[in-house]
Amino acid sequence: MELYRIKDLREDNDQKQSEISRLLNISEGQYRRYEQQKNIVPLDRAVILARHYNVSLDYIARLSNDKGGLHCNNLTDQEREMIENWRRLSERQRQRIMEEITDYIS
Repeated sequence: MELYRIKDLREDNDQKQSEISRLLNISEGQYRRYEQQKNIVPLDRAVILARHYNVSLDYIARLSNDKGGLHCNNLTDQEREMIENWRRLSERQRQRIMEEITDYIS
């Protein structure tokens, strides 16, 4: 399994390896080795790629299928806290809360 989604992201955006290597200020060969999983993408370059493609680092690293992750600038601190708390709940607790929310918005 591939470690990164950088090749998929590049191809989905109809970009060439040469374009992305210029963005990262590295040689095309060095970038190619990232895509081939021969070299690890350093964090600073992964951040540049995440910003370029407007996705989360977790998405690039295949840790999440959510392109946005929790880095979304439009989330408030309270919303981030709610998400973190939600992740700590059991499935039963989540179901009960969803029922309550549905009652409130109905």
